[in-house]
Amino acid sequence: MPRPSTIDLAPPIEKAFLVAVDTGDDPGWHAEDSLAELASLAETAGAEVVGAEWQNRRHVDPNWYVGKGKAEELLAAKTETGFGLLVADDELSPGQQRALEELLKVKVIDRSRLILDIFAQHARTHEGRLQVELAQLEYQLPRLTRMWTHLSRTGGGIGTRGPGETQLETDRRLIRERIKKMKERVEDVRQQRATAARGRDRRLVPTVSIVGYTNSGKSTLLNALVGSEVTLAEDKLFATLDPTSRQVKLGDGQTAILTDTVGFIHKLPHQLIDAFRATLEEVTRADVLVEIVDASDGHFAEHRATVQTVLHELGAGEKPRLVAFNKADLLGADGGDGAPAPIVAGSVLISARTGFGLDALRFELAAILASLGVDVDLAVPYAAGELLARVRERGAIELEYRDRDVRVRGRAAPALAGELSAAAAHWEETLRETPAS
Repeated sequence: MPRPSTIDLAPPIEKAFLVAVDTGDDPGWHAEDSLAELASLAETAGAEVVGAEWQNRRHVDPNWYVGKGKAEELLAAKTETGFGLLVADDELSPGQQRALEELLKVKVIDRSRLILDIFAQHARTHEGRLQVELAQLEYQLPRLTRMWTHLSRTGGGIGTRGPGETQLETDRRLIRERIKKMKERVEDVRQQRATAARGRDRRLVPTVSIVGYTNSGKSTLLNALVGSEVTLAEDKLFATLDPTSRQVKLGDGQTAILTDTVGFIHKLPHQLIDAFRATLEEVTRADVLVEIVDASDGHFAEHRATVQTVLHELGAGEKPRLVAFNKADLLGADGGDGAPAPIVAGSVLISARTGFGLDALRFELAAILASLGVDVDLAVPYAAGELLARVRERGAIELEYRDRDVRVRGRAAPALAGELSAAAAHWEETLRETPAS
């Protein structure tokens, strides 16, 4: 008896065609370079890129994005390549999107929608999915075309009919209600993170956030410093979205909480920044930032400018920072001859993949954290055991155990120095009030 044939249920791979407009308003980024990154995004999303076009214009066309003539040329490209998806490199207005769809009879999306789709694919945790859904809802609200009726709940009886609103008005109201609920749930996430952060603050363990352009090696660096595979590290854009925090050793007994954050990218949709603000607050709370840069990428200067823009938007642009130029192994400078990693003006050359330069990075991080401290030289009683235990966690302080108290010398975080000063003052007052034996 012949075996039944198997049915491939996998969706067909979409053929994507890319289009961009170069207005000259984006220093360092030419349309061709931006399209190369857009192609990587499309492939990450699962599409097959079959072609690309760009146009030099002073301004994007308000009706077609590209000029009308270029838009009609896309019809010929469709016949030649058979694409069923057009991806624009900039955010399209609802009118531009509709005009291109009606002309080409294909699905039309923009860079923002493509990035949102990748985030939806890669979000693994409940928190990540919440934030991605909120971003998608806020992106879709001005683009509604009767696509949200499945959100409604069928009701019956008096008082449920409504005053004759149109279907589109109903859809907008439903999506606004969903956005409100999602914002409340994301706020719950933010509160939970704030509670966890207060717990860390009480222990006074310094915190370090890894920031950088997507695919610069943030997850690989975290794994290398921790010494185990704690987070996914792939050669893909936005391979990981959900932040991971681990305690790492920095030398001289010093430890810190290191957090890997979501990567940034050119033209990152503002909806994502807003939705992921709860996660990105880890950056604003950090004592120090490690900005990881793909030194092998010819556009790393533009990537750094993008990172700086997002950090400024988050209010973290002026935080103490160590710049780690990563992928030294791709530059032929991976330390194979045993040479130490160079440290220059607040930056260090590393290879997170091979481990080159990681000792130098730990040393520099410990030095930056120590520089943020306050000099202390005071005595506290043995009764302040919990405080002394937290002092020992910092590692940059000397403890001298004496007959009646403990002398504490070194540099401490400002909050810890304040606690030590209060304990020392109370101890001095106790000694003055206690008669000499």
